[in-house]
Amino acid sequence: MNKLIILDRDGVINEDSDAYIKTVDEWVPIPGSIKAIARLSQAGYTVVVATNQSGIGRGYYDVATLDAMHARMRELVAAQGGEMGGIFYCPHGPDDGCDCRKPLPGLIDQIVTEYGDVTGAPLIGDSLRDLQAGIARHCQPVLVLTGKGQKTLDKGLPENLGDVAIFDSLADFVDHTLKD
Repeated sequence: MNKLIILDRDGVINEDSDAYIKTVDEWVPIPGSIKAIARLSQAGYTVVVATNQSGIGRGYYDVATLDAMHARMRELVAAQGGEMGGIFYCPHGPDDGCDCRKPLPGLIDQIVTEYGDVTGAPLIGDSLRDLQAGIARHCQPVLVLTGKGQKTLDKGLPENLGDVAIFDSLADFVDHTLKD
């Protein structure tokens, strides 16, 4: 069994904002998400993050600020007895022509390079583009209804995604996953 789980960040781990998360103070965990990551880690899963961070390309914040947000996330998970794997991010804007901005699978390809095959690994996101990036590399798409998830579900999921598991939150997914 593949013990890798891929998470989107904004809207899955932390509260999302249409104005972007630009500072460590604006990076606010969704209730239960940090403990959920720690529980997965304690159960032997490697939890990695794949996140679009176009605020860098747009000049809203810099890489040092992003690194500080991720250091804070790692500290909070560690304080709950867990550990995070790699954090992979796309710093580009939507018009930069990169291959790492979801829905393109470049971030997933970076994860494959570091961790190996991701076939069947859950990819948990709150937007269609998260799920599409995972599908392109044969991950199991999981939609959470936090962040933009409810809006994504309300728009309807395309049939080409196949069987999408839907959970209220990351904590709900972890409760389900660890009870099996």
